[in-house]
Amino acid sequence: MQNFYDVVIVGGGHNGLVAASYLAGGGLSTLVLEQQGHTGGAAVSQQVFPGVDARLSRYSYLVSLLPDKIVADLGLGLELRSRSVASYTPVRRDGRDLGLMVERPEGTATRASFAALTGSDSEYEAWTSFYNSVSSLAGVVAPTLLGPLPSVAELRKQVDPALWEALVERPFGEVVERLFADDTVRGVVATDAVIGTFAGLHDESLIQNRCFLYHLIGNGTGEWRVPVGGMGAVTDALAGAARRAGASVVVNASVTSVEADGTRGSVTWMGGDGERTVDCSYVLANVAPTTLAALRGQPVTEKPEGSQLKINLLLSRLPQLRSGDDPRRAFAGTFHIDEDYSQLETAYQSAAGGSLPSVPPSEVYCHSLTDPSILSPELVASGHQTLTVFGVHFPTRLFAADNDAARDESVRRVLAGLESYLAEPLDLCIARDADGNPCIEAKTPVDIEESVGMPGGHIFHGDLQWPWAEDDTEAGRWGVETDVANLLICGSGARRGGAVSGIAGHNAAMAVLDLRP
Repeated sequence: MQNFYDVVIVGGGHNGLVAASYLAGGGLSTLVLEQQGHTGGAAVSQQVFPGVDARLSRYSYLVSLLPDKIVADLGLGLELRSRSVASYTPVRRDGRDLGLMVERPEGTATRASFAALTGSDSEYEAWTSFYNSVSSLAGVVAPTLLGPLPSVAELRKQVDPALWEALVERPFGEVVERLFADDTVRGVVATDAVIGTFAGLHDESLIQNRCFLYHLIGNGTGEWRVPVGGMGAVTDALAGAARRAGASVVVNASVTSVEADGTRGSVTWMGGDGERTVDCSYVLANVAPTTLAALRGQPVTEKPEGSQLKINLLLSRLPQLRSGDDPRRAFAGTFHIDEDYSQLETAYQSAAGGSLPSVPPSEVYCHSLTDPSILSPELVASGHQTLTVFGVHFPTRLFAADNDAARDESVRRVLAGLESYLAEPLDLCIARDADGNPCIEAKTPVDIEESVGMPGGHIFHGDLQWPWAEDDTEAGRWGVETDVANLLICGSGARRGGAVSGIAGHNAAMAVLDLRP
């Protein structure tokens, strides 16, 4: 290994691999250092259950924000498959078990489902009007994500003023309550504002608005697709692209310090051969900003706080629903559990007060219905399916005192919520591993920090930021800069970071290419 590189990238997650592919492809000597024994970070597929040939997307599940341009530029050859259903929400109302079905693309069945739930067409008409407006905003914002930051004034003049005010300037709960009357419909809209973000819908910080925007702007459509082969197929393709471009990738390399003075940098790590230091012109940090601060020897007074419970399950078959709807259709999209608007707010207030939500909102994704390739042929033939559950409003603080006990109780409550909409006990459908144990794995924010190094278990590395310049000093920059010119953020903590997108990696690479002599 050489002693000097043009660029050293700290962290071999998906953003680091995107940056390495562009930089090495641009002729710069590039070194990627990854602490774990494999690349991919949290965007990986793994065999979770002993003796069971199923490779689950363990931490991140779906892809929306990864721009088609990055896929094409890097020749990734990925297949991102559309789901036949956008969402399904089981509802128990007036002694009836119903299901609100949203097709993809929406059709007559969606309208009929809204009418069956609400008794009229008014909620569906409000739904279509709202999301058509959101699409117009996504169409303005999405094309800017791979370029220098546009100014807020530049974007605002391209968007309907009322829409801009509702989504960017006022708490998201206000527009939801104004446009929709039904509690379930309100909740289906609002859930995109709180996935992975601990906030109330009327929070004055507007972090819930930013979360909603990121969920709806991917490639201008906001569609969340299933990566064929699992999330690991995405990062495996990126690792291959980086190596083909000429980047050096070292795993089991635990970085212990980062230095940069504006013109030169150095990175020190511990590996199998002991401590090693290399010098470089640029350092790219594909780690959380608080992690970078610690590596620079700076004080870290407060970590970000994650807010989710992730549960991976393997089922021997899909369970039957109390509504009578076909489970292969209901679970084909995002399956909402106890995510009425009032339930989201009650759960937030409970968690903010330090208590586990008694009725925790969550949502379920069945990857294998859209992409059975993650299961062995034998499991497919026998009807097995995967379920991954994302529990909402489970902040790190709830697990600080006793992570194991809080995890067990959280899983019990979430799965009880799912089972309440089933026509049979969930336990009858849960597969067993080679040791006879139920195929259930759960990860709290504490577990996520321990396993993949995200401070506080925060999946976005911190609060999401608006994807544009908020003042004149930022306009025209890339949103990846730090206080030192040759030290850049290339991970989810960048201004346009968050989720599996590669945007921060691309933009950090472009910033380096702009800066180099």
